[in-house]
Amino acid sequence: MLYLASSSPRRSALLKMAGYDFTVAPAHVSETVLHGTPAMQIVEQLSARKAESIAKLHPADTILAADTLVVLRGRILGKPKNEESAKAMLKLLSGNVHQVYTGYTVIRGTKFLSGHEVTSVEFYPLSQDEIDRYVATGEPMDKAGAYGIQGKGALFVRRINGDFYNIVGLPVAKISRILTEVEKVGK
Repeated sequence: MLYLASSSPRRSALLKMAGYDFTVAPAHVSETVLHGTPAMQIVEQLSARKAESIAKLHPADTILAADTLVVLRGRILGKPKNEESAKAMLKLLSGNVHQVYTGYTVIRGTKFLSGHEVTSVEFYPLSQDEIDRYVATGEPMDKAGAYGIQGKGALFVRRINGDFYNIVGLPVAKISRILTEVEKVGK
């Protein structure tokens, strides 16, 4: 049995698109990390915490967890707290290149695989009106960096370098290969 240690509807949709049968088992863990920890380590640490917490409940099964952050010039942009913080994040991203980091962890028995994927995203310059209209849709409120590339936020993206699905929240091709390998080892 595969468990997805995430309540993200986007991660669920990506796993379904890839043909996986799984059960959603959201992990409720502390997301506190040491100040100054690099983004790649943060996403790996948080995905590991989530996977380990669910693995304790289902030790004979395969657990997948992920965590995503948006980083602009070393500054981490998490999920916006309110509309004003969403607008501020989008203003920062406007006309700039940022990175999206997704950490992933897969656990099956004693097998523990963890890593991260990074994708660069360049935004077109955004007007205040564009930002205000987008935030009014509510779409950015539950997303790191305050935008969803798979939704209306796609209109802001000039180019990407890397895995598109990583920006959505799960580098699904890489994860598929890892799950295949873990299943081979587990048999």
